[in-house]
Amino acid sequence: MNFDLTAEQEMIRKTMKEFADEEVAPGAYERDKTKQFPSEIFKKLADMGIMGLPFPEQYGGGGADTVSFAIVTEELSRACGSTGITYSAHISLGGAPINLFGTEDQKQKYLTPICTGESFGAFGLTEPNAGSDAGGTRTSAREENGEFIINGNKCFITNASFAKHLALTAVTGETNGEKEISAIIVPTESKGFTIVDNYEKMGLNSSNTTELVLEDVKVPVENLLGKKGEGFKQFLITLDGGRIGIGAMAVGIAQAAYDKALAYAKERKQFGKSLSSFQAIQFKLADMAMKIELARTMVYKAAWLKDQGRPFSKQASMCKLYASEICMEVADQAVQIHGGYGYMKEYHVERFMRDAKLLEIGEGTSEVQRMVIARQIGC
Repeated sequence: MNFDLTAEQEMIRKTMKEFADEEVAPGAYERDKTKQFPSEIFKKLADMGIMGLPFPEQYGGGGADTVSFAIVTEELSRACGSTGITYSAHISLGGAPINLFGTEDQKQKYLTPICTGESFGAFGLTEPNAGSDAGGTRTSAREENGEFIINGNKCFITNASFAKHLALTAVTGETNGEKEISAIIVPTESKGFTIVDNYEKMGLNSSNTTELVLEDVKVPVENLLGKKGEGFKQFLITLDGGRIGIGAMAVGIAQAAYDKALAYAKERKQFGKSLSSFQAIQFKLADMAMKIELARTMVYKAAWLKDQGRPFSKQASMCKLYASEICMEVADQAVQIHGGYGYMKEYHVERFMRDAKLLEIGEGTSEVQRMVIARQIGC
């Protein structure tokens, strides 16, 4: 059992740590306040070849592994949660379904611009009445004269304002009273396709979260992703990979909160001593460090299993569940250690706490993860 990163993974970690500290972190506070999307950061990541990191080189990708993707996501999230979720969704929700299920033509046409950073990756799954119950999908795609005519709404969709196309799920028929759900690639500039960006969010303010409105949107039937009726199965596979990204995000935000709390505890004097000399604070910091280390190990294990082509659904749910919950806990304790200053925006830890909450909800709530794990262990 070898816990060392490979030379390539270590190089990616070092490069991304420096990039996160120098390019991402300095503007994170201001971007959170102004809700400015980090476009310039992603242009630089594209120039570095990071935007297609785990995808095949023939489509402009980097041919790297899932562990490397987790490392990049963690480091970006440590500096700025909004940047981290933008990158994670770009890869795991935007690029991955096309890479996994697309034809060669679809990969050349739609995966390549995602890998080069020409387009952001996005995935249209959630609807106003279909979140955890994705089987409640109401968006419909009627086949007529060699085209799909799509009508419906999607909500809480990451990156769509900056995506030139995205895969979305729609009901394409009914079999024995059950909805036949398919995935279809839809260019966002299609007539009748409207992207609405007006959500007021609790956190992750400089990430792009949108509503999609589709009114008689027409796309060729060859835009079907994979086989008809397999959309449900496809997005379950997609979400398994996405949960590794959310786990990595959680580790990054938790690490940032812990780093701030540790530094503050060493500097802050109370009763003539530094906070870090009080056992109550030492125990808090020790627990935070332990839980971050456990969460990181779980994320890397799930990523490693995926890279080995082995079953990883259970481990992906476990790492997402555990990492997101300890992230919220660590951020909460970081605010507590800062005392009144922790409640002030300039000290950053309140932002980590706001950003952390989404990780217990997105890509399957904590309750859904427990359902997935229960099924995997044979309950």
